[in-house]
Amino acid sequence: MTTAVTKKFIQGLPKAELHLHIEGTLEPELKLKLAKRNNINIGQSTIEEVRKTYDYDDLASFLAVYYPAMNVLQQEEDFYDLTMDYLQRAAQNNVRHVEIFFDPQAHTSRGIAFKTVINGLYRATVDARALNVDAHLIMCFLRDFSRESARKTLIEALNYQDKIIGVGLDSDEHNNPPMKFFNQFTIATEHGLHVTAHADIDQKDSIEHIRELLEVIGVERVDHGTNIVEDPDLVKFAAKNNIGFTSCPLSNSFVSPEMKGKEVIELLNNNVKVSIHSDDPAYFGGYIAGNYSTFADKFNLTKEQVVTLARNSFETSWISDQQKAIYLTELEEYAKNN
Repeated sequence: MTTAVTKKFIQGLPKAELHLHIEGTLEPELKLKLAKRNNINIGQSTIEEVRKTYDYDDLASFLAVYYPAMNVLQQEEDFYDLTMDYLQRAAQNNVRHVEIFFDPQAHTSRGIAFKTVINGLYRATVDARALNVDAHLIMCFLRDFSRESARKTLIEALNYQDKIIGVGLDSDEHNNPPMKFFNQFTIATEHGLHVTAHADIDQKDSIEHIRELLEVIGVERVDHGTNIVEDPDLVKFAAKNNIGFTSCPLSNSFVSPEMKGKEVIELLNNNVKVSIHSDDPAYFGGYIAGNYSTFADKFNLTKEQVVTLARNSFETSWISDQQKAIYLTELEEYAKNN
């Protein structure tokens, strides 16, 4: 392979997106549209005014903008429009397979029925087949909500298990370790659901939280999680057990100027299945191809490294071996001919 990696090559590269919060794809244009549809006063009347509110410098200030923005999501059609808006962009980025995070507690806690959320999201994933995008849903627990809230949410979610591929864990990690949700993860796996969880970068007790996820809870993927490089033994464990790590350069850049790029490369060099994703693209300035391009440019990635990142995304996705083989063949053919 040559070492030149162009934006055109990255745009057309077949990819799987495994770390994408659907609520984080709420673009200013859609936020305004939904506010008008639902007669909600959001305090802004132009796209530029909305865009100016997307301003933060740490996780807490981001979440203070992120959750109130969801108030415009009221009806099943709103959740459908939100998801289709993202899926159309995913198709433009040649995302062939996507596993979408959603946060039901962020909606049920403000009076929106679980079924309203999931039916709107799911209907869009079905319609995405017309875009040639294979889309599935991952239900996340909000870790700063109570254990009891997570329990009730999982019980309700199991009524819609045919619409969910797995469960995850996100939101504010401080004083909310993974073991807080051990029972919910156990029940989810007993029901055949896949499991992943966030281990946000540079958090208090980061390495211990990653250890809990890998050695005790037994997650299949860790979202973010690049602090694992602090413990070479855990890195070896992750490589041996094919644990996926989903890194998001543009959102990382808001916390770390180096985007945790050196850590991602170290994981690649240690045969850990790390891959690149877009997290909350409406808030962090770029969808998945933009994340690949920014990362590749900053760290002078070779084409081989970029292809490996894409390969890892398919290999750590929650689809059948047969479906993976189809996508991986498509990826290798693309890399060979471009």
